[in-house]
Amino acid sequence: MEDIGADKWPNIILWAAPIMFLLVFIEWGISLYQKKDTYDKRDFLAAATIGFVNVGISALLKVFVFGVALFCWNLVPWKIPASAWSFVACFFAIDFVRYWAHRVAHEQRFWWATHITHHNSSKYNFSVSFRLGWTQHIKIIFFVPVMLMGFDPFVFFICHQIAVLYQFWIHTEYIKKLPRPIEFFFTTPSHHRVHHASDAHYLDKNYGSTFIIWDRIFGTFMPEAERPTYGITKPVTSYNPIYLNFHEWSDIVSDLRKAKNRKEAFQILFGKPGDEVIKNRELREKAEKEATETKAVTSSPSAPTPVLVSNENSLLKKED
Repeated sequence: MEDIGADKWPNIILWAAPIMFLLVFIEWGISLYQKKDTYDKRDFLAAATIGFVNVGISALLKVFVFGVALFCWNLVPWKIPASAWSFVACFFAIDFVRYWAHRVAHEQRFWWATHITHHNSSKYNFSVSFRLGWTQHIKIIFFVPVMLMGFDPFVFFICHQIAVLYQFWIHTEYIKKLPRPIEFFFTTPSHHRVHHASDAHYLDKNYGSTFIIWDRIFGTFMPEAERPTYGITKPVTSYNPIYLNFHEWSDIVSDLRKAKNRKEAFQILFGKPGDEVIKNRELREKAEKEATETKAVTSSPSAPTPVLVSNENSLLKKED
């Protein structure tokens, strides 16, 4: 790593951290002055704790990530030297991949477990940007194709940091809609508020990281109308950072233990979040059992009905 000067590469996010915290407290102060419930002390402490732990995890994984990027760079026979244009091209490539990685994280339960931490707050403020799942680092696999494009590892590293840092300012309700050209091309607070909504008509929309154009192209864009209800469809009541990071993983493991076969296990892992594979199967089995029991009752032989033979005198007939 020292040979390419990786140990001296700037950690932009770390440099920006004091400014981000300052903006958090300014936003919090404004909300208190306006008597709004934008912040919750316990929610903020949970977000801050999650963020600080993530900084530590990122530091521990730094060598590994650099190693993967360097390996990919040495693997391909072509090289894209560092230049202004390579930074632009690399940033667009990263943002395109971030769109799909983000979308997959909402459409497949395994990846949703790495991302749910970012959504399980019922608040929407700058501090929510700190809530990145501790297991989300495994999503580095999505970015291998970008590394294989031949970008200098330094270029990739800087562009990736900028893309992550961009997310901070779009987590606020204090910035309303911006001028049309910006709203059309870039992901803005208005777009991202929709993405954080738990309202049915807002679900699975606006995955764009820096550029909203991917949502417009791939049919997942929705403009903001009424104020969203923030959080997840099954709200959590805990502020414990460990629970907030692992409650979905715990539910997945619990469901996997109840899986009857590999197909069901695959559906649990890679079906849509909220599919309730086990619950739905149990409901089907219960319905089938009840239907079988009902059928058995209705088809069982009943007591014979007495038949009056024509030459027999009816007991009801009055004798002469």
